[in-house]
Amino acid sequence: MISYPKEKINVLLLENVHQDAFQLFQKDGFNVRLLPQALGEDELSKEIENIHVLGIRSKTNLTAPVLAKAKRLMTVGCFCIGTNQVDLAEAEKKGIPVFNAPYSNTRSVAELVIAEIVMLARRVPDHIRNTHAGIWNKISKNCFEVRGKTLGIVGYGHIGSQVSVLAEAMGLKVVYYDTQTVLPLGNATPLNSYEELLAASDFITFHVPELPETTNLYGAKEIKATKKGAYIINLSRGKVVDLEALAEAIKSGHIAGAGVDVFPQEPESNSDPFITPLQNLQNVILTPHIGGSTEEAQKNIGTEVASKLLKFVNNGSTTFAVNFPNMELNSIPQGMYRILNVHKNQPGFLKDINSMVSEIGANISSQHLGTSAEIGYLSMVINMSVGDELKERIERHPGSIKTRILY
Repeated sequence: MISYPKEKINVLLLENVHQDAFQLFQKDGFNVRLLPQALGEDELSKEIENIHVLGIRSKTNLTAPVLAKAKRLMTVGCFCIGTNQVDLAEAEKKGIPVFNAPYSNTRSVAELVIAEIVMLARRVPDHIRNTHAGIWNKISKNCFEVRGKTLGIVGYGHIGSQVSVLAEAMGLKVVYYDTQTVLPLGNATPLNSYEELLAASDFITFHVPELPETTNLYGAKEIKATKKGAYIINLSRGKVVDLEALAEAIKSGHIAGAGVDVFPQEPESNSDPFITPLQNLQNVILTPHIGGSTEEAQKNIGTEVASKLLKFVNNGSTTFAVNFPNMELNSIPQGMYRILNVHKNQPGFLKDINSMVSEIGANISSQHLGTSAEIGYLSMVINMSVGDELKERIERHPGSIKTRILY
């Protein structure tokens, strides 16, 4: 018996995933394709029928109807931080672990935040526009150093804390608010409430995930609570800031400027038009979702996510999966095989499996089980001679979702 041939494992990488990811799969012997664009639901539904490993970025939506067509899909890699473009619950129920890259573009986003803080404080967007138009407007009014000013960070995770370190090096006083208790780096000060941060900060930057509770996290009510003359920066998720309310606040002068990189609706491709209420306003930086778009970040993301996918396919490890029991597995001993099974998390399943092993006279070398509320993920290392028979028996169990064998 041999493992399923790698050349028959189809890998599809979409949205210009970095070439390093493509090369890692190709070097390991997989049949891999790299496409530059996202796929719509209909097209993806057709493609996914014969795909074993899928790699996407932020514009490909992996919905329940698409997953219903994914009969062969083993795993999904989101080559970005966010995973809200994937129906994680549905993927879990179908035994499909999803991996992402929560750390790889941290530095790139943090650097852009710091750059925008300086540019907004010096009103650089207006100076650039005027100078390109042939207007020489050398002034110092309403232009400030950032040293000594207060930066409020909403969400003190990987990116927020990195921004904190860089900002403090620039001489900014850093305060932050997070719904979880997070230890500060350097001299950053945690605040007791979001409202306290809004009132105290000269600059406010958001670094939160897209969740129901973060939709319009910054709207008309929060603008009223914000210190007059503050600057707003959002490089997190497009639905976090109410752009209509922010535009009105900039027009009225209550907010002195803004830097926005993410939007509630973004074009599907570079050739599609883009409209936002923030266009053509004073002291506003608008960028096309480029926070993590550096060569370094995309290379790191490509390597990180591809490595996680390869490790899962090759030995079954699910460490760092966002929707799956996390399990770190060792290499398979010589002359043995590993059986991997995803099943409904229900009482008695493991007892039934062990009974099957006993009935065929096999010996379990090692066994690991991880569970979530919905599923169980089982790994057993066992002698090869009973492999096919045991796999077939497990697959017939009414609670079994997906089973595969590695040699």
